[in-house]
Amino acid sequence: MKIIVDAFGGDNAPLEIIKGAMEAVEEYGVQIILVGNEKKIYECVKSNNIKLKNTEIINSDGNPVNMNDDAKCVLKEKSNSSMGVGFKLLNEGKGDAFVSAGNTGAITVGATLIIKRIKGVKRPCIASVMPSAEKPFLLLDCGANSECRAEFLYQFGKMGSLYMKHIMGVENPGVALANNGTEETKGTAVVKEAYSLMKNSDYNFIGNIEARQIPFGDADVVVADGFSGNLLLKMYEGVAKALMNEIRGIFKKNIFTMISALGVMGGINDMKKRFDYKEYGGAVLLGVRRPVIKAHGSADARTFKNAVKQAVWFLEKDLIKETEKVFDLKNE
Repeated sequence: MKIIVDAFGGDNAPLEIIKGAMEAVEEYGVQIILVGNEKKIYECVKSNNIKLKNTEIINSDGNPVNMNDDAKCVLKEKSNSSMGVGFKLLNEGKGDAFVSAGNTGAITVGATLIIKRIKGVKRPCIASVMPSAEKPFLLLDCGANSECRAEFLYQFGKMGSLYMKHIMGVENPGVALANNGTEETKGTAVVKEAYSLMKNSDYNFIGNIEARQIPFGDADVVVADGFSGNLLLKMYEGVAKALMNEIRGIFKKNIFTMISALGVMGGINDMKKRFDYKEYGGAVLLGVRRPVIKAHGSADARTFKNAVKQAVWFLEKDLIKETEKVFDLKNE
């Protein structure tokens, strides 16, 4: 399988992106198409003694999309950027999936308007696999649609259920709606309408879920509008980081705490790995016709490698075909 990589997307591009792509080649046996300024890619490779393997470089002569650019720039003034060219290659079938750590808005616009939606899907959404105390769960939408109609939320639940079933191997995923209370009567008018639609859906809707219950793994899929979902995502990551920093500080206080740390270090490392967002690398765009993966903007090599892993899962499990089948049958 060929994975198209935006070599100049993200805070640590191109070095960490290239390193992560090469780690993905070694671990997953994929072919990589690096898109970006060819001269700068070769300079980076040479100065860092990186050996390119199973890699093709496609030159793009436009300035990279940065985090402050308007989302629609990928369609016009920056259509020749590494991201813009990457989307064109994916749309033309010259690669099987596209991975970028760049501007989230631009990735969403490119995926929606260049790659286009699966028939029947009203809005694509950004879905992130998140850790919990019990098991990984899927949070969506994480930023593609700040304002949603009830039918969008209903469809997010359907797409999230398909992802957890076919990618994560959960037989009958429990889908919950993020809300400020578990009662059916709680929430905004949109959330209450979405509850009604989801309650009568053909997937396993388990009701509303409060934010405090999400980290305990009470649901396999948590549905929210893009504004609320993005807040949940960033708060979740921030709290996890703050707690780990506090734990490290406690054990470094004095010689006695450092000795104590030796006895529990194995458990702490296991917990750190379980709650580490880098294990999943980023988010997936659900509802578009080809696999598009949004890696974390601050992705290092390991994180980016794991983002490529998401693309591999997509292709191995043929999730898009499964989604097309379900939405076509239901005439959504």
